[in-house]
Amino acid sequence: MSTTLSSLPNPEYVRTLPELTLVGVVHDHPASVARVEAVIRDSGPETLALELPPLAIPLYRTYATDAEFPSNAGGEMSAAIRASTASIVGIDGPSSGFSRAFYRYIEREHLDSGTLERLYESVRTASKRAFRCRLAATAIGRRLELEGERPFTYDCDPAAGLVELAADERSYVSMARSATAFSPPHVAHRDAICEECMAKALCELSGPIVAVVGIDHLEGLVSRLR
Repeated sequence: MSTTLSSLPNPEYVRTLPELTLVGVVHDHPASVARVEAVIRDSGPETLALELPPLAIPLYRTYATDAEFPSNAGGEMSAAIRASTASIVGIDGPSSGFSRAFYRYIEREHLDSGTLERLYESVRTASKRAFRCRLAATAIGRRLELEGERPFTYDCDPAAGLVELAADERSYVSMARSATAFSPPHVAHRDAICEECMAKALCELSGPIVAVVGIDHLEGLVSRLR
């Protein structure tokens, strides 16, 4: 990248590996949108990998290209699609790769029944959400005005300067990470499975790649990819 990381909003949320740039995001936060756009604009990737299920990609393409939707629809994911001419790949589950990662993980970790049930429930919920996104992108879904993904909102003005937006993003990340101490046990297992799935998917893609992922997946992905 010719642009120095220090010129980006919160450059500490970017990791650079051979043929791969990981851009960590707070979903729908305007600072994350600006960071994603800057990295893609500067690096010109061959492949754009998004932390979305493959089934959701058509909806986010629609958000990115259809003037019927507001420019902030789809947050940083649709912004990434707009900013890039690269091939676009969804690397999150549900997918066949996610299913393989899921069953490898539970066979290896020997989880208790309660944690397993919570994991299965989280997969069912994610699958329903992915199918809803896919249906929302179809002509039938549009006629029925099916809702895809609800955007997150933050206590900051999207039109504010990057310094102010970056500070708000850091504050949100700090609060969210403090709250993880109170997360139920299955959440850490779910995140580990997602990271295994995404790391495997990234290894199978042609570079150079820009991958847009949740900030809390950055370190897990880096450790799996090195």
